Amino acid sequence: MKLAKSLPAVAAAFLSTASATRNNEQTVLFGGEEAVLAPINIAIIGAGAAGASSAYHLAQFAAETNLPVNITVFERNEYIGGRSTTVDAYDNPAFPVELGASIFVELNSILVDAVKAFNLSTGAFRSANEDIPGASLAVWDGSAFVVQQNSAGGWWDVAKLLWKYGWAPYTTMKLMRSTTGSFRKMYDAPVFPFASLTQAVEDVGLLSVVSATGEQYMLENGIKGDFGHDIVQASTRVNYAQNLKHIHGLEAMVCMAAEGAMSVEGGNWQIFYNMIAAAQATTLLGTQVTSMERKGDSYTVSFHSSAEDSEPSVQSALPAGKGDALPMGNETNITAAFSSQQFDAVILAAPLQFANLTLPPAPVHTPDEVPYVHLHVTLLTTPHLLSPAFFNLPASAPAPKVVLTTLPASEDPQPGPKSCGSPAFFSISLLRPVTNPHNGQPEYLYKIFSPSAPNATFLARILGFAPSSPLDLDGDAGISGRDISWLYRKVWESYPYEYPRVTFEEICLGEGLWYTSGVEGFISTMETSALMGRNVARLVVDEWVGRRGG
Repeated sequence: MKLAKSLPAVAAAFLSTASATRNNEQTVLFGGEEAVLAPINIAIIGAGAAGASSAYHLAQFAAETNLPVNITVFERNEYIGGRSTTVDAYDNPAFPVELGASIFVELNSILVDAVKAFNLSTGAFRSANEDIPGASLAVWDGSAFVVQQNSAGGWWDVAKLLWKYGWAPYTTMKLMRSTTGSFRKMYDAPVFPFASLTQAVEDVGLLSVVSATGEQYMLENGIKGDFGHDIVQASTRVNYAQNLKHIHGLEAMVCMAAEGAMSVEGGNWQIFYNMIAAAQATTLLGTQVTSMERKGDSYTVSFHSSAEDSEPSVQSALPAGKGDALPMGNETNITAAFSSQQFDAVILAAPLQFANLTLPPAPVHTPDEVPYVHLHVTLLTTPHLLSPAFFNLPASAPAPKVVLTTLPASEDPQPGPKSCGSPAFFSISLLRPVTNPHNGQPEYLYKIFSPSAPNATFLARILGFAPSSPLDLDGDAGISGRDISWLYRKVWESYPYEYPRVTFEEICLGEGLWYTSGVEGFISTMETSALMGRNVARLVVDEWVGRRGG
């Protein structure tokens, strides 16, 4: 079963769905007489982390305050999860692999709590690779490894770090915990819910952190030497494709908060699927919102659904037994005959600059267009491990399983699209060993982050095979299916360039119009998008409870 299934796009299907979800009236007593409260109709545009969290928490907060709500989620893709989605290696649902957001950590309480609530299974990141030869992790500067972490890990690797970098690792982790501790104050009163992200950042004491570069922030806190260049910068590059000299200090510290890394078996998108299912939201997949027009006290949301306009689903089915208690009963497509609908409030849970919609008249606050990282993700399966020769190692020395990159000490870190520099890629990760279902042979599943698509020559060099002449794999000349059995390429507008800043986008763009994506310039993660969704949900419910005298 594909969760991103499309039901027949017929008028009857839509009308039955609409009638089922527009009837949440609540009977209340005013002065001893009964009165009926009509439900608040709320549209959410985008079914990624922010949109799903908005729906989930709207339903919860509304139930707590006895506020009747109807929630409709619009998603132009044929799947739920946004940048958290999976594809199937070998085009086989038995081999789901994360295409976008791959991991979350213990600090991410909204995601961790949702995993528990929905009884989802998680696995430790990279735990399946222990029996494969080679260091578990290394940092490459384009010519040599500046540091390698043994497969066993543990105290010996820590001792080596302290020997090489002095107290910088300890001081950095202490600074990270202090910084993320300040961020955690945004989850609770008196800061939460916050009507202004800029004010909330100032209230928790992080304005000076986001206004400095990671390099400046570490120096201000007495952290000097090569640790920032070798380790912290490798982390900012793999997580955000940006260098320590240009990314703001908070995001640099977030990159170091990797304790308890985990992922949901079968795909992290299941968190967001279950959130929307739990909210019992009407869910319109493959549906593009084209405009939102403020008319009187409501918004007219215009939309259309077209298979030609929506990206094919790349989402795998839920593992057996997962999510069965939370059916997505209101999932459907809409024909062109039903192209607009009235809503009391709208939550735009996607960056406006990528939403392809108009807002007549212009809202009071229009988010600025900001540059996003244009990240190439390449997934592949191969019988080859990474080539020692590529990394200038002797043939008898296995290459590391995960390779992050920094820059040569002599190379000035550049901002923006030139961030990658001479190493030519941000990371190469051996995700796990796999068995090719077509021939039963053992292979390896890799993920590459890079500023451009790796060509056949690069892939042959990094894997140590001789290019062949046939054109036999997805149009990549010189690659044989014997060397790369499956290849998948994706380009993401993955996250903003996280330059230092002192202000953030407004959360309320105008009356009844709410925006979640301003948080991405502060911290861009699944968790922080989910936090902003929760925050907006609380603000919306509080506003309507206040209007109705609750």
